[in-house]
Amino acid sequence: TKFLVARNNLNNNKPTLKIKLLSLVGIVFMVVADQFIKHLVNLYLKPVGSVVVIPKILSFTYLENDGAMLGMMGGKTLTMTIAAVACVCIILFVIFSGKVKFGVDYCCIVFMAAGGLGNIIDRITLGYVIDYIELVFVDFYVFNFADCLVTFAAFVMIFYQIYLVVKESKQKKEKQKNG
Repeated sequence: TKFLVARNNLNNNKPTLKIKLLSLVGIVFMVVADQFIKHLVNLYLKPVGSVVVIPKILSFTYLENDGAMLGMMGGKTLTMTIAAVACVCIILFVIFSGKVKFGVDYCCIVFMAAGGLGNIIDRITLGYVIDYIELVFVDFYVFNFADCLVTFAAFVMIFYQIYLVVKESKQKKEKQKNG
């Protein structure tokens, strides 16, 4: 019967208290992982600066980012911190308000909250965000695990919305064809 209750809860897609608590645990786990990785980066990578992992593809490069992504708004740590805290508060409100149905979008905002919190901790405690992943082959900016969480979630959310629009369009065409 527990399975049927859980299945019915998923069918109505309204996040239960259990799902909300698991979301909170997931956020805490991802933030702890992010902070642990940054601790290791600070301990072992900072003294050497950069380590080539895969030549011409991937390096780990220590960088203190006091701005936003791609180095924008450099030196605006307070502004970035306030903006990030506001965004994460809104995301957490959305998660725990029950306004978003459980599913892809819900999971994406959980990832976004975790990534945002990971970088907020750096901004508040250090005055900058520790970045360390460098994709050498695209001459891209240096980023971190928290950035990956936010970016991954944003891409999944965008592509999922496109999928839903295409699916709905196909259903309308099929309905018109058959009706």
